[in-house]
Amino acid sequence: MDTLSNDLFYDILRRVDGSTLASASCSCATFNTISKEERLWEDVCSSMWPSTKRDDVKTLISSTGGFKKFYADCFPLIVNKDVNVPEFPEEWMEDEYYGEEDELENVSPSDFVSLVDIRYKEKTICSKVIWGIPNANVYNGWFSDCPFRIDLFAYSDRNIDDDDDDDDNDHVGEVITLSVSDGLPPVTSLERERKDGKLWQELRDGIKLSWIIVNSKAKQAANLSSWCALDGQRHWPTNKDFLLQFGSVVPAKHILPCRVVKCIIAMKIRVTDVEGSGTHTTLNLTQLCMQLGDMEGVHVNGRNSLLVLKEALRCDRSKNYSLVVESCRLYAKVQSEIIEEKIRHENMLERLHILGSIMAFVLLCCYFM
Repeated sequence: MDTLSNDLFYDILRRVDGSTLASASCSCATFNTISKEERLWEDVCSSMWPSTKRDDVKTLISSTGGFKKFYADCFPLIVNKDVNVPEFPEEWMEDEYYGEEDELENVSPSDFVSLVDIRYKEKTICSKVIWGIPNANVYNGWFSDCPFRIDLFAYSDRNIDDDDDDDDNDHVGEVITLSVSDGLPPVTSLERERKDGKLWQELRDGIKLSWIIVNSKAKQAANLSSWCALDGQRHWPTNKDFLLQFGSVVPAKHILPCRVVKCIIAMKIRVTDVEGSGTHTTLNLTQLCMQLGDMEGVHVNGRNSLLVLKEALRCDRSKNYSLVVESCRLYAKVQSEIIEEKIRHENMLERLHILGSIMAFVLLCCYFM
């Protein structure tokens, strides 16, 4: 290797993916030195997340520590093993679980940037960037008290003005489509698809989603998606709709009583065209949104969501996808136990109420007899 030039090594390393590049940096001193080149990691990130090709996003990543740090933060997925049935105290101060005002003042909706990339069979079908949390203000009561939600297709990028009539505005209302030419199996009828489920299986296995949140102020980033779909529903809410759910379990230890919440990223796809042999099968991506939900199934409000997002960027991560699935499975199990216990408690109260009403009625009848 001593006889080979560094230019040749550089040319080799720029052709590998991020995992291989990271492994090569540990193999010898020469590779270690070359792998520190930011240009190599910029190419890796651009290949994996096309949204990072934008000049403003490149500037953002450079300001948060560079592309190598960005890859190290965002390639591993969030894993949270600390999922247990929370112990809700009978009395607790709001500041104890919902954060102090000073902490809330240190985080703002404008601190967060969303980088969203959707792939189908290694082909990028959508890349979008959202600067800040649209229509949100930390001091605005509407945002603070209402359920937190980011709808990807409802907002344009920050560098597009409403009064600008140039071609860049075309993508604000663009329709993201998938067709047989993209690799979809032909669908001759929805009734047949209900039976064989080929299209549904293809969507679950083929679509990959990355939703990276960057905190420009704290210089931190993390991928809140699970890459692959964790759950979904066929033909819901209508016969032509498919719902895929991605996400992760993130900590909320000092923010909410449940101590952990789930980042829920819902993608809705609709069949728009089915003809004859199925060669004209077309699907439209109609919705992609992010919300945070607690263990009781309640959506977290905007005020607490800002604190949760800030905390999520500091939690543990892993390259092992099975650990991500396991943490989500544990969360679903605990959530189911809590909901069942809540239903049992409500049923008991209802029975006591009915019994009390009957006793009062009997006593009233005895009094007047």
